[in-house]
Amino acid sequence: MPLVCLGLSHHTAPVEVRERHAFPAARMGAALVALRDYEAVREAVMLQTCGRLEIYADVSDYEAGAAQLKSFLLNFRHGTVAYDLESYLYTLLGRGAVEHLFRVSTGLDSMLIGEAEILGQVKDAYIAAQEAGSLGKTLHRLFREAMSAGKSARSQTRISDESVSVATAAIELAKAKFGSLQDRSVVLIGAGKMGRTAAKRLRAEGTQNLVIANRTAKNAQEAIGEIGFGHAVEFAGLSDALTSADIVVTSTGAPQFVLTPEIVAKAMVRRAEQPLFIVDIAVPRDAHPDIAQIPNVTLIDIDGLKSRVDEKLQVRREAVPHVEEIVEEFVERFGHWYQSRVAVPVIASLHKKAERIRSAELERLFARCPELTERQKMLVTGMSMTIISKLLHTVVTKMRERAAVNHPDALDHARVLGELFELNVGE
Repeated sequence: MPLVCLGLSHHTAPVEVRERHAFPAARMGAALVALRDYEAVREAVMLQTCGRLEIYADVSDYEAGAAQLKSFLLNFRHGTVAYDLESYLYTLLGRGAVEHLFRVSTGLDSMLIGEAEILGQVKDAYIAAQEAGSLGKTLHRLFREAMSAGKSARSQTRISDESVSVATAAIELAKAKFGSLQDRSVVLIGAGKMGRTAAKRLRAEGTQNLVIANRTAKNAQEAIGEIGFGHAVEFAGLSDALTSADIVVTSTGAPQFVLTPEIVAKAMVRRAEQPLFIVDIAVPRDAHPDIAQIPNVTLIDIDGLKSRVDEKLQVRREAVPHVEEIVEEFVERFGHWYQSRVAVPVIASLHKKAERIRSAELERLFARCPELTERQKMLVTGMSMTIISKLLHTVVTKMRERAAVNHPDALDHARVLGELFELNVGE
């Protein structure tokens, strides 16, 4: 199957490389539209998370398709980079691309195994491709199956037990640093899904003093209304909010640094050497890496977070063999569907021709027999449909079965069937 996955992830590239190639949500549609202009790319979906950027494509040719995807990634918006991007990329073909997506959607390939956010991110990628018009039959089916695989893994195994997502892991890390969070002042930067997840965990930990900073106060107020506590500030008031904070968790979608050394240094001057703990779970990063050089400031980015919480995931690791069985089942199911597509045109054409003949003969019969009542016409019509259905059932079933197990053989059968019934099915 001519499917390609081209990507870079936390397995192959550090955060400074991943953030360089991240696409702002507002540009994702334009990127997908641009991908459609590449000659070898027939369909495309882009999956972007804090740990990966992957392009899934149905291509006319493996070699040309993979080369054009690499060209797109190098040239669209990013321009020249000072490193060899290909050293960070991986390319998966055919069944390998299918299996990889299913491993991603089930949480097996996540930074934090079994993380809750990934299934929603796969769905977001699917919807974005639908809206951009870059989704066709193959990737539509593939991503629908990936979402089903993810749901099955979570309902049938413990892969999502011991609730540890990237957002909650940040809170766990802060708790390990400070002990109880009840008397700590926390600033959340960003009012999106990750920020709200972190805020809900803070409420569960008994945190009393919460500030949500966002580019617009309105979105911050909406988040506060949803979680039930805290107060809002705009980015202009961020330095003041940091002055009394113990913990900062930041997760915006901003393309540039939100926390700069200047902002943090200004706040630290007024803190009388009180330590500040910052966890940056955004990609691109929200916090400039030089902040880590400021005295009394600890900065943890998304890659550092993974190493700190890995030991909490033992329950999920025990579920991995069962999840891998689910993945294999879905890979086989998709493979059978993909192989059977060769039978679709000839089957559709055969049904269409049979229906034309049936309708024409009924029309002639009813014209010759005007005395037939409406009920009699209905019975004759029903009988004609049953005859056609029973006559074609074995042919259709055998064609689908043959296509699922032997693609070349199914092509030969399709051609013979097309010739026998004069179906005029194209190549």
